[in-house]
Amino acid sequence: MSSSQLELADTHCHLDLSAFKADLADVLDRAKAEGVKHILVPVIDLASSRKAVSLAERFPGVYAAVGVHPHRSASWNAAVAGELRSLAESSSVCAIGETGLDFYRNLAPPDVQRRAFREQLALAADLGLPVVVHSRQALEEVMEDLLAWSVELPAELKQRAGVLHAYSGDLEAAAKATAEGFYIGIAGPVTYRKADERRRVTAKLPTERILLETDAPYLTPHPHGRRRNEPAFVGIVAKEVSKLFGMKEHALARITSQNAAHLFGWNHGNN
Repeated sequence: MSSSQLELADTHCHLDLSAFKADLADVLDRAKAEGVKHILVPVIDLASSRKAVSLAERFPGVYAAVGVHPHRSASWNAAVAGELRSLAESSSVCAIGETGLDFYRNLAPPDVQRRAFREQLALAADLGLPVVVHSRQALEEVMEDLLAWSVELPAELKQRAGVLHAYSGDLEAAAKATAEGFYIGIAGPVTYRKADERRRVTAKLPTERILLETDAPYLTPHPHGRRRNEPAFVGIVAKEVSKLFGMKEHALARITSQNAAHLFGWNHGNN
């Protein structure tokens, strides 16, 4: 099957970063040629949020999240929250994030990360937006906050609460998350040679709760090795995941694209 027959969504791609500054238009053209219809740009801080919204308002098929990454949690304050709320008025914005906890690098103290995470969860609920969640060596704490938050969500957000980005956790946590309206993001590491456990967990997930993503320019899938990742490569992830579920690639692409549309409500005219 030719890539042009696929309908793909890259639900996590950092197009705002300098890695794409020199050839962004070419990157988007290559993605389009590979069947990528929609791209979500998650962010790391307020400046990144502004840029993501600008990109999404400029390029058809590109959407933005706004928020503060756990690495930048020390920048979180009431003024930042207020500007993010204003940015979210753009019809290009369809999520809050990426937010969450990262106890691997600990670039911000854990208590500072938790405060920023919880306040962004509250902001998301108030705005009726799902969350894009980063978790690294913090899954237990992340799940504790997410499950407590999801209980109070309004009905229209209950089954589209958010996504656990580049999921690397176990099946038990994934089952709890999907039961509470979260999706599971599958990225390039599922293609790595030593990722047998990740593939085992992925193969047991409900297909109606998975999303495909690149995390470009990071997490480049095999066999592209040390090359910069880009949204055109989300098809490589789709191919690997389709094999895990024993289904045709076009079917997996269609299901995951529908999942993304349900979660993010691609609703600002970029079809």
